[in-house]
Amino acid sequence: MTMLTTLAMQIHPGPWHENGATDAPAWWPVFPITFGLFWVAVVVAGFYLVRRRIAAGAAQADPMARARSVLAERFARGEIDEDEYYARSSTLRNDA
Repeated sequence: MTMLTTLAMQIHPGPWHENGATDAPAWWPVFPITFGLFWVAVVVAGFYLVRRRIAAGAAQADPMARARSVLAERFARGEIDEDEYYARSSTLRNDA
């Protein structure tokens, strides 16, 4: 059997054994690594999109929470003063 293998290799050494080279190309790990990174990216993107969709649905579900958030942002930016913030905040609490 080894004699047949040796003869077969002498006749046609194969694509990686041209010109006397006996090893596979050194860049062969690039393909499995790239394939793995591709699937990791697909899973991460899917997780991100699902998480974003859930967060957007929760924000739309409670308009009072969104109103309180906008009020707090305006107060933090200095668009409204403390008295106006507390007055509007108490109004939001009373309406809820």
